[in-house]
Amino acid sequence: MAEKNYRAELVGVFGDPVDGNPTGVLEEAGFAAAGLNWRYLTCRVAVEDLADAMRGMRALGMRGVNLTMPHKVEVIQYLDELSEAARIIGAVNTVIARDGKLIGENTDGKGFVRSLTDEGIPLSGKTVTLLGAGGAAKAIGVECALAGARKLNIINRNAARGTELVETISKHTPAEAVYLPWAGTAAIPADTEILINATCVGLHPSVDECPDIRYEDIAPGMPVCDVVFNPAMPLFLRKAAARGARVVTGLGMLTNQGALNFELWTGVKAPREVMYEALKKEFED
Repeated sequence: MAEKNYRAELVGVFGDPVDGNPTGVLEEAGFAAAGLNWRYLTCRVAVEDLADAMRGMRALGMRGVNLTMPHKVEVIQYLDELSEAARIIGAVNTVIARDGKLIGENTDGKGFVRSLTDEGIPLSGKTVTLLGAGGAAKAIGVECALAGARKLNIINRNAARGTELVETISKHTPAEAVYLPWAGTAAIPADTEILINATCVGLHPSVDECPDIRYEDIAPGMPVCDVVFNPAMPLFLRKAAARGARVVTGLGMLTNQGALNFELWTGVKAPREVMYEALKKEFED
């Protein structure tokens, strides 16, 4: 009789705050559907503890982790290699442990672009206005440009970060990029065809907050997207919907990046529909 193996392969997420992060729901559903003895750990890791957490990841033999705010940039110093996408973007949301090395990847932007594709929203030739210039914004901005967006308007309060993202897009993609200061209530440029909130404003537990923009600038039918996934319909999207916008929630992006993470860690094709339905049910409940 073969000896039974009770040891599960471990992956997870490091972040702060992280209590409201539902990634484990979809990943665990995927593992179960694929018949894999894997577990996803949701770990609160403070800024000052990130180095210890990454050493702990190695010590525990974890197969990988996701990084959420505020670790997507800081984690790079603890990694052995970066993918081309992570290098260009300058932020990592996924770490893969492979052959004794920790490899940084970024699936944020790829997951977002896939969510637009799922909704039948083309990026080719479009002008995109992006709120924010942090880790998620960098990933989304670069991937939108690589997917064919003609122009990106970057609205951000920190001028250095906003300008840096514009330079990154201009250097590595064929798209035009423009930095617009965010002082007070931000106006949405008239040429905007797709509007994206890539900030964490509105994320649980701050569910009564929304980006400080002129919502009257949102045109009926305009695709308006949010990276915030908890709650599924944040105040930003509710206000955009009231203006007649075509809203795209963060659930599709989260599912798609989760499916990519699943495949990078396990080498098995992700049961994407099962993962999406598990996440959707979580929020319905």
